[in-house]
Amino acid sequence: MGFKDYCFKKSLWLFHYGGASCNNCDIEIIDCLTPRYDVERFGMKLVGSPRHADVLLVNGSINRRDKDRLLEVYDQMAKPVKVVALGACGCTGGIFAEGIPFAGPVDKIIPVDAYIPGCPPKPEAIIAGIVKLIETM
Repeated sequence: MGFKDYCFKKSLWLFHYGGASCNNCDIEIIDCLTPRYDVERFGMKLVGSPRHADVLLVNGSINRRDKDRLLEVYDQMAKPVKVVALGACGCTGGIFAEGIPFAGPVDKIIPVDAYIPGCPPKPEAIIAGIVKLIETM
């Protein structure tokens, strides 16, 4: 196991990017930080800058305006970076997939390593998805 692999397994810093969404996924991500679920005890921390993050959480449908910004955020992150598509909108576009401004699901724009489906996914599903992502590293 290399140094990078060891660091990925011990302390993941997450950056959250919200596309054009209804904000239910945002609420569930914040719920993961509350004392009931407390993901920080596992070494996962939500950070405010993509330059400090190891994992990019993307939720919401990506429209044409968001696409450029998502690519910019992805390019700012230190490589290797893991990308997680969160919620029905992040995975497939959800109910917004047939809309005119829809640019595509996240995996059509940047490479995705894990999918956490649901509308919205519960905190248990989010934590389980991140743990499975760690196990694949």
